[in-house]
Amino acid sequence: MEKKEMRAVYAETLIDLARENPDIVVLDADLMKANGTAAFAKAFPDRAVDCGVAEANMVGVASGLSAAGKIPFASTFACFASRRAYDQFFLSANYARLNVKLVGTDPGVTAKYNGGTHMPFEDLALMRVIPGLTIVEPSDPTSLAGFVRLAAAHRGCVYMRMPRTAANVLYGAAETFAFGKAKVLREGGDAAIVALGSVMVNEALAAAEALAAEGTHAAVIDALSLKPLDLDTLLRYARSTGRVVTCENAQIAGGLGGAVAEAILEAGVAAKFARIGIRDEFGEVGTVEYLIERYGITAAHIAAAVRSLT
Repeated sequence: MEKKEMRAVYAETLIDLARENPDIVVLDADLMKANGTAAFAKAFPDRAVDCGVAEANMVGVASGLSAAGKIPFASTFACFASRRAYDQFFLSANYARLNVKLVGTDPGVTAKYNGGTHMPFEDLALMRVIPGLTIVEPSDPTSLAGFVRLAAAHRGCVYMRMPRTAANVLYGAAETFAFGKAKVLREGGDAAIVALGSVMVNEALAAAEALAAEGTHAAVIDALSLKPLDLDTLLRYARSTGRVVTCENAQIAGGLGGAVAEAILEAGVAAKFARIGIRDEFGEVGTVEYLIERYGITAAHIAAAVRSLT
């Protein structure tokens, strides 16, 4: 399967947008090389700001630029974008009704060797309670480019999770995306696997393959957008299959699993339900392969969860 580096696609898309729109500006917190935004700084040196190791200040600067009419994209590791800069993003950007696009890189287990201190499992839960905030997690390079363009055109704050390294290309170049709209990657009438982000979507597809070999046909839904959530698609598959498993590279409390469970219960849908995700633990050092096994979020764990809903 073709792969592309996510940070390279992020930078390339921003460069294309900047050629079209002089208001696009990019900020980073001493991670321009790591996050790929050094390419943007080379192309547009007067529209790139390296704020240094000062993430809260970066969000404050981005908010000021937004108030002045610019469209700022600010990126840093997701642990810092969420935990360290949360108050500034909440108040200076969101409460002020501004237009800041905050990109959290290396979400969940993709932080790998940076270890527990840099492994954000809690960012989705934190961001989900900010009123009016749009939250997305592209699953491949094509959806990443699509959501960067959507974020630039959207009036309001956006939080986007983004792995930095290469990811499988799941969508064709002509595919279109929208906030609040999921994509069905695989049809199936026996269960619905709802996944968020590149790690979990690929594991969900592998789980569906394994289940199909046993005669269980599971739909795989790429959630893409956590807030707003695609309630129409999710509830339709919950009703038609009667079995739903959510999969996220994050704490199951307050993230995708919580959002889908709330939606199913509030809609009165009689579906059996299970969550795959991090269960009240801190991160640790390791490869992605080790960590997904360590935290029980592999394709095998997803397939087992589907089988358990009998």
